[in-house]
Amino acid sequence: MARITEWNPENKDFWEREGKRHARRNLWISVFTLLLAFVIWQMWSVVAVRLNDIGFQYTDEQLFTLAAIPGLIGASLRFIYTFAVGKFGGRNWVVFSTGVLAIPAIGIGFAVQNPDTPYSVMLILAALCGLGGGNFSSSLANISFFYPKKEKGTALGINGGLGNMGVSVVQFVTPLVITIGTFSFIGGEGQVLPDGSQVWLQNAAFVWVLPIIIMTIVAYFGMDNLPNTKQSVAEQFVIVKRKHTWIMTWLYVATFGSFIGYSAAFPLLLKSTFPQYVGLAFLGAFLAASFRPVGGWLSDKFGGAKVTTFVLITMSIGALLVIFFLGQQFFTGFLLSFLLLFIAAGIGSGSTFQMIPIIFPAKEAAPVLGFTAAFAAYGSFFIPKLFGWSMATSGTPATALYFFIAFYAISILLNIYYYNRKNAEVKC
Repeated sequence: MARITEWNPENKDFWEREGKRHARRNLWISVFTLLLAFVIWQMWSVVAVRLNDIGFQYTDEQLFTLAAIPGLIGASLRFIYTFAVGKFGGRNWVVFSTGVLAIPAIGIGFAVQNPDTPYSVMLILAALCGLGGGNFSSSLANISFFYPKKEKGTALGINGGLGNMGVSVVQFVTPLVITIGTFSFIGGEGQVLPDGSQVWLQNAAFVWVLPIIIMTIVAYFGMDNLPNTKQSVAEQFVIVKRKHTWIMTWLYVATFGSFIGYSAAFPLLLKSTFPQYVGLAFLGAFLAASFRPVGGWLSDKFGGAKVTTFVLITMSIGALLVIFFLGQQFFTGFLLSFLLLFIAAGIGSGSTFQMIPIIFPAKEAAPVLGFTAAFAAYGSFFIPKLFGWSMATSGTPATALYFFIAFYAISILLNIYYYNRKNAEVKC
């Protein structure tokens, strides 16, 4: 593929003549590589649910920890991945960061076949799944360079939203693929469940190895490194001195942090409160990811700050309803309330990311996108851990939800004061 030597998406003639074509190609490849990254990152949210059924003997807290560790590592790696696109080039980094996802996929496939596998090994494999978590920051930073400001919200919403779909994909596909011995030729006997039926839990990991290899090759031949986007880490690091970097980080933690944290915890949460419905766990992540592009589109149309205010109020109401229906032990109300939380978090993930390119100049917006995403990803560690603590100390996840409501209340005030009032510092 010919190397791109000119890039100016704000020039309408260039955009229509050449830019749009390259941008769309890179966007759709980015979507599928990011989807696989989320699959690997959130694999433990479903694998952990089945471990004790096949002979492992872990406590609830240990299982919640396995689901949470990829979030901790992934969030930490995002700080590195944020600056990687500017340092190494978009295509180069996507190829590398996608290819390495095969390592935890292969490792988990072998480890789950033996109930005597040490817990420490499981923790290492959970940590390696954090490699998938890092990809979001670099992927969004990369795509932000390709689009003009007026289309960034929609483009970032599509990339992030469909990429986020990997969470629901892994939660939906895993229960299906573990029922057949597809990869038994690799050395995988089935595991016998307490009811006498058989599963192949290794399939949950092995099934993703070939798609990872294919998309690594597609990214190598199909994506581009853009000119004039490389920056040293020091040049990009100026963003930490910007007040609005930290405000937007807080807001993105409230939206995307909630989405990814709830996604990691929801399967285990269902199993501990309404175990007969654990098969519906994928719905939350699916709806949140589906509505993220809607959040970007609505923000391009009506303004990101206005959409974000509506979202945060809705999330507060959703969390209160979850607490109410938990107390009533009414599953339908609990599920619908939690799905409302997921949908609002998905829309808010798109709206907050649309605000960033409006607030910051292009060369700062890309690292800010990655930086805020890095902090928000800690939600996938702290939310499952907080739910685990809440269950251990009070026997209910309701205590954790009160913390989230307080966080949302502060977020509403910050968003209105800085971005969504008549005399706000930045109108967006």
